[in-house]
Amino acid sequence: MRKRRHTFPTGKRLAMTAVMAGLFSAGAWAEGAAEAATPTLDSGNTAWMITATALVLLMSIPGIALFYGGLVRQKNVLSVIMQTMLIVGVISILWVAVGYTWAFGTGFKESGSALFAVMGGLDKAFLNGITPSTLTPAGIPELVFVMFQCMFALITPALILGAFAERIKFKGYMVFIILWTVLAYFPMAHWVWGGGFLQEMGAIDFAGGTVVHINAGISALVMALMIGKREDYKAGHPVTPHNITFVFLGTSFLWLGWFGFNAGSGLAADGIAANALMVTHVATATAAVVWMAIDWLFNKKPTTVGACTGAVAGLVAITPAAGSTDLLGAFCIGLITPIVCFFMVAVVKPKFKYDDALDAFGVHGIGGIVGSILTGVFATRCITGDGGAEGALYGDWHQLWIQTVATLVSVAFSAAFTFVLYKIVDRLVGIRVDKRVEEEGLDIYEHGESAYN
Repeated sequence: MRKRRHTFPTGKRLAMTAVMAGLFSAGAWAEGAAEAATPTLDSGNTAWMITATALVLLMSIPGIALFYGGLVRQKNVLSVIMQTMLIVGVISILWVAVGYTWAFGTGFKESGSALFAVMGGLDKAFLNGITPSTLTPAGIPELVFVMFQCMFALITPALILGAFAERIKFKGYMVFIILWTVLAYFPMAHWVWGGGFLQEMGAIDFAGGTVVHINAGISALVMALMIGKREDYKAGHPVTPHNITFVFLGTSFLWLGWFGFNAGSGLAADGIAANALMVTHVATATAAVVWMAIDWLFNKKPTTVGACTGAVAGLVAITPAAGSTDLLGAFCIGLITPIVCFFMVAVVKPKFKYDDALDAFGVHGIGGIVGSILTGVFATRCITGDGGAEGALYGDWHQLWIQTVATLVSVAFSAAFTFVLYKIVDRLVGIRVDKRVEEEGLDIYEHGESAYN
């Protein structure tokens, strides 16, 4: 007997066909959505980010090395250069080993651990799982992002050395900087950029107002207070820089490198990068001119060191706001910041008689605080887009409050941690050089070299 083939009535066949078509369409849509969610290599963004990374490295060597090296006396210029080189070498190793995973790892997030609020995890230690084909959502290789963020980890501790220049042991400095970077910079980078609690709170820090400048500037002040004044320091009588040409060259490298610092922080070659480039330059130019004018007014002469200091103050202050403010904000930040920083350097420092040797706190710490708070004033949706952050000037006072809280958290954390760390390192290896070494110069005693023979 022949088996009878089972058939559906016509209506059911049509219904089944429709269901199967729908399932096929849904599957095709899901596959397409998955493909869309998978980033593809963007050669334009990649090329720009490699360039930006090189520009940020330019800020440390030679930027900071020449800027700070020119400001100290001839007998101590090599000590500054060596301190900068130490940072570039040692911190680079620490970053790829534990820094990147601490700041940008996702192991704790994926496990549901509450520790993700303060640390990313150990899933990317020694760049575990990252290959040349691993891409970020912006379509750039993750290795490029690793190196871009490495440059930020280098420049931050380099800023601190300006506060205690000419009187610190190289050995003590090395131990302090290593511990400070691991235990102060790495956590702060995660809190603000890696998904930590300050980022979740909505704090805006486009390129490092809290993470870099407040963090380093407050630590610089604490270090200056604890290590004490130089033996020949007289309040109100700054030490004459040994090479102002170096100061100018260092400022020039910083200004150039800062375009990578700020314009690269959007991780794409797009309109936000273009805006960051523009506001960075305008704020810096404004700050340089304003500081020069104040110098001229109060000291009767416009000085090269003053104009360079003003430019650096402008670069610092626009950093957190570069991705959220427009031309108006750039002008205002460039106008306000040098006034506040000049007051701190020329009035407050002599009054309280602390020896912030190269004004790391007065420029980077105060500039970072001013810039972070003013971000909450001048952020505008014409830059951040619909639904983006907006500052108090445009009606959102809540953003100003968030910026203030983030600033206070950064100040408190940096101050408290640096105080404790100084005590520990000083007890372990000692931090301040002997009086004779300070008098005759760190270059010969600490490094066995002289810059000018």
